[in-house]
Amino acid sequence: MRQAPHGTLSLAARRPELPREAAQRGQPASALHDAVALEAYAHVRELPADALALLAEAEAQHVEFGADWYANLIDTVQAQAPRTTQVRIHVLRQGGQVKAVLPTLRHARRLGLEVASLSNFYAALYAPALAEGVDAQTLLPLLQGLRREHLAVYRFAPMDPGSRAFQVLRDAMAMAGLSTHAYFTFGNWYQPVSQAWPDYLQARSGQIRSALKRQGKKFAAQGGRLEIVQGGPALRPAIAAYQQVYARSWKLPEPYPAFMPGLLQLCARRGWLRLGVAWLGETPVAAQIWIVANGRADIYKLAYDETHKALAPGTLLTAHLMQQAMEVDHVREIDYLIGDDPYKAAWMSHRRERFGLVAYDPLTVGGLLGLARQQIGAAWRRWQPKPARHHDNAAAA
Repeated sequence: MRQAPHGTLSLAARRPELPREAAQRGQPASALHDAVALEAYAHVRELPADALALLAEAEAQHVEFGADWYANLIDTVQAQAPRTTQVRIHVLRQGGQVKAVLPTLRHARRLGLEVASLSNFYAALYAPALAEGVDAQTLLPLLQGLRREHLAVYRFAPMDPGSRAFQVLRDAMAMAGLSTHAYFTFGNWYQPVSQAWPDYLQARSGQIRSALKRQGKKFAAQGGRLEIVQGGPALRPAIAAYQQVYARSWKLPEPYPAFMPGLLQLCARRGWLRLGVAWLGETPVAAQIWIVANGRADIYKLAYDETHKALAPGTLLTAHLMQQAMEVDHVREIDYLIGDDPYKAAWMSHRRERFGLVAYDPLTVGGLLGLARQQIGAAWRRWQPKPARHHDNAAAA
């Protein structure tokens, strides 16, 4: 593998049907069109402009597919990762055009190398960026290039199993000779916005409507107020308020303390931020982070101070942000992102599932052992009763 400019790694590759002699002669009609090159970068800031442009197209679907999201993740999370974990952002070119960008992490495990999606528990969705018309055959050289590096295991999650990216990646891994399997990761509750706010609220349960009316009066009588911050001078105190509420909630401390402030500043800079804070006098008692972009409102984080749970500040704040998303931001969809928490079904009408892909190279020791565990686990699960798919059951009070 030769060293390329800007500290990247580059590997020239050929489509299987392209003869080496044609590639060497540079025949314009076929060889030039089919010529494939693979590149790998350590950070999105090193990517060439055309690769960044493809990530920008992907970001127009979900903010978590874009370069800004990955930059914050790398700077605040992967900077603390052990030296056995490395970022590799793979770029596939065909005929000089960028066809795919695959952001990954590479882990050195005891039984071999593993490649995984550049994602963790902060990510609600992952997908490679694919140019229009890219299919599994087009993506195949990238997977073949990875396989030549003797990787044992490939993991990509969480993904939308109905998406083109999921199907193309799954099929390309299988075509590359990997034993490929899909698995459930979590449920995802969401609300298509087809009603005006009053009609949506009327469709909620009587319990929610009663709580909003009753607790709203109590909250206001005690000096409560609701605020939505999008940026500007109010951002810094709002971030401090969020952190104060989070510290007094049931939530565990953030394992990467710099990630959330970085994300909040990024979202404010891009115009995506809706940081809701419920104040009781001068004390923040609930906070929620919503990300609004591309016609979607993602409910990313929520927390409330348990000493004020009786006033239901979280419920009041959810309704306030929901109304803002529908009446001001005019979103098409509101998404609760990760998990089957019971309270989410009270606010959302639809549920879908997110899946992961895992693949094993049976020609490696680690891949063979991983495949054996996969098959044993699958056989065991077929004989077990299916558990309810519920995660964190904390109510959004």
